[in-house]
Amino acid sequence: MASIVPQSILDRLTDVAMPKLANERPPNEFMTIRGHVLPVHRAESLVLGSGAAGLRAAVELKRRDVDVVVVSQSAFGGTSACSGSDKQTLHTANTAGAGDDFRALADALGAGGAMDEDTAYVEAVGSGRALASLQFMGLPLPQDRLGSVLRYQTDHDEVGRATSCGPRTSRLMVQVLTREAIRLDIPIFNHTTGVRLLVASRDKPRAIGVLAMTPNRRTAENPLGLTVFLAASVVIATGGPGELYRDSVYPRHCFGSLGLALEAGVEAVNLTESQFGIGTPRDNFPWNLSGTYVQCIPYIFSRDARGNERNFLADYYRTTQELASNIFRKGYQWPFHATRMLDFGSSLLDLAVFRETQAGRKVFMDFNRNPLPSPGDAEFSLDRLDDDVRSYLANSGALLAQPIERLRKMNPLSIELYKRYKYDITRDPLEFAINNQHMNGGIAVDTWGATSLDACYAVGEAAGTHGVTRPGGAALNAGQVFGTRCAEHIAARRKSYERIDNERALVDEAVDAILGSLRPGSSPKSDAIRKDVQNRMSDHASILCNAPEVKAAARAAHALNETIRQQGIAFDGPNEALRALQWRQSAIASEAVLKALVFYLERGGGSRGARAVCSPEGDRIPQARNGPLLDVRFISERAEDRAEQIHVRMDDGTIVCEARPIRRRDQDYRPFFERDWPDYLTGAIHDPATSPPGQAL
Repeated sequence: MASIVPQSILDRLTDVAMPKLANERPPNEFMTIRGHVLPVHRAESLVLGSGAAGLRAAVELKRRDVDVVVVSQSAFGGTSACSGSDKQTLHTANTAGAGDDFRALADALGAGGAMDEDTAYVEAVGSGRALASLQFMGLPLPQDRLGSVLRYQTDHDEVGRATSCGPRTSRLMVQVLTREAIRLDIPIFNHTTGVRLLVASRDKPRAIGVLAMTPNRRTAENPLGLTVFLAASVVIATGGPGELYRDSVYPRHCFGSLGLALEAGVEAVNLTESQFGIGTPRDNFPWNLSGTYVQCIPYIFSRDARGNERNFLADYYRTTQELASNIFRKGYQWPFHATRMLDFGSSLLDLAVFRETQAGRKVFMDFNRNPLPSPGDAEFSLDRLDDDVRSYLANSGALLAQPIERLRKMNPLSIELYKRYKYDITRDPLEFAINNQHMNGGIAVDTWGATSLDACYAVGEAAGTHGVTRPGGAALNAGQVFGTRCAEHIAARRKSYERIDNERALVDEAVDAILGSLRPGSSPKSDAIRKDVQNRMSDHASILCNAPEVKAAARAAHALNETIRQQGIAFDGPNEALRALQWRQSAIASEAVLKALVFYLERGGGSRGARAVCSPEGDRIPQARNGPLLDVRFISERAEDRAEQIHVRMDDGTIVCEARPIRRRDQDYRPFFERDWPDYLTGAIHDPATSPPGQAL
C-alpha cells in the first residue's frame, strides 16, 4: 500500500534540513589567567543552549534591541533538534470554534499536583501567542479548510488541545527559530559549553556570565579551549539531564546544566518528578513509541537469548480485547503512571515490559502481526475492541486488517521516519524498552523565568515549571512562553554590562576550580563515573523504587561526589576534559535527585507520576491475569503532597531539601484595563513586589 502523502512533503517533515549558522564574532579582549590566554566576549545577555527554548529567548531579546549571544554545545544536536515521536506534540490553547478557557487550560496543566498555579496560568495565556508567532515564522502546523489548527488528544489531555507538524515538530521549531536568529544576526558560538557560572557578590549574588570550554579552539596558549563570556544576564536553556539514566531516550551527550546551576547555589525544584515510557533503545535510534505507533495495535512480544518468542502480555491481561485495547491506549497514555497499573490499565503494559527486560529478554513490536490471543480466548478482531478504541480507529478510517496498514493510514510519516534511520518497520520487528524521557523538575523559576540567582534565568526543560504530570507537548509550549517572558523581563531591566572591580578575580577563581577538578592520572575516570551514575539511577530511581534502596543509592551518590571533590577526575588528554567536567556535574545532579527522593519518601510520600513506591506495607496491589503482583505492592500518594514542592539547593557541598507550598494564583483577580495599564507603561509588572498575589518566587 503506497503512501498517500507526496514524497516532497515526507522529505520536508521527516528529514528537516537546518540552515547554516550565523558567524561568531571576535572576542572583545583577552585575559591571561594562570598561564592560559582566554578570549573574552561581552554582551548584554547570554543564552546557554540553542534548542527551541533558547533560540526563542535569543530571538525575543534581539527583537527588543538587547545585544545577545548564544552559546551551544552542539547546535542541532540537542533534544529539541533530535527528539520526537509518531506525531510530536505541541500542546496549546485550542483556538478552534469558541476557543479555550485559559483558566481551564491552567487547571489541566497543573492537574497532577505540585505545580505552581501562577506558572500554569502564564503558560496557558501565553500559549496562543507562542503558537501564532511560530506560524508567522513558518512552522507548518496543519489547518483545516477554514483555518483552524487541527487538534487531537494526547497523554494527560482529556480535551484535545494537541497539535503537531509530524514526528519532528521540535526540530521544525528549531529550524524556523534558527532562520529568525540568523536574520536578526545573532552570534551563535557552536561547540562551546558553559562549565561554570560566574557569580558576583558585591550587593547580593548575581550572575555575570560563564566560563566555557571550546575544544576545537584549543591553542598552545589555551590548551583546554577555555573562553570567558561576560553579560548582564544569563539564560540557561540547555535542556534536561539526559545522561542521568542508562535506559534513556534522550540523544547522546545531552547533559543539561542542572549540576552547573546547583554548584553556583541556584535552587532547583521537583527533581523527584520525571517521565518514563516506551521507546527505541538508545543504542539504536532513540525515539518515543507513543501515538499511532501503538494505536495501530501491533503485536508485542519478547525473545530470550536463544531466540525463543514469548507472548508475555498474555500473562498480564485477561482477554485479547483487554490486551489489544490497552496497547492502543499507550498512544495517549504514554508515560508510566503508578495508578494505571491498577484495574488492568495501560501502565500494566509498562510494568510487563520493564520486568521482561529485567529478566534479560528483549522486547519487540511487530507491525505485520496482530496481537496473539490470551490463553483460552478468541483471536484478535477489530470487532472485539473497547468502544473508545474502535471508535477512534473508525473515525481515522483505519479499521484495516494489519497494524502496518492501520499505521500507514493514520500516520505515514511515522513509517518514513524510521526508514531515514535504516529501520524498515514494514518488514522487521522494532525493539523497544522503558526509558527515561523527560525531567518535569529542574531549576526553580518565577513567572518571568527568573531563578533564585539575580540576573540568571532558566527556560525549557532546564526550568522546573512542570508538576507531577503534564499533557504531552506542554513542555514545548512552556519553553516558548518562558523564552518570551524572560526576554521581556531582561529587556525591562536592561543595562549594559558594567565591569565590576573583582571581575578578573572571579574568572581566576573559576579557572582555578576547573583546573583543580581535572587531574590526569588520578581516579576516578569519567567513564567509571558514567557507569556508576547511570546504573544507580536506572536500577534504583526508575518506575519502581523502594525507600531502603533509594536511601542506599543516595549515600553512594554522595560518596562518589566526595571522592570527586577530594581526588578530582582523571581524563585522557584535552579531548576528554570537557566530558570529565560534564560527568562531574551529572554526579552532582544525580545526588540531588536521589536526596530529594529520599526527603520525599521520609515525609511519607507515596506513588505518583513517574514512580511506584513499592513497600510490603503498600495499600495498592496491581492485578495480573493469574492473580495479584505482590512484589509490586505500592503506597498511594497523599493528597497533601500535591500542594507542596521540594526545593533543593547545594550548600558547601551538601544537598539541602525543603518542602514549600506551591504558589497559588488569586482566583478572584481579574485584570482591568484602566487600572492595570499604568503598571505596564511604567514597567511595574516586572517587579514581583507589585504583581498579583502568588507571582513572587
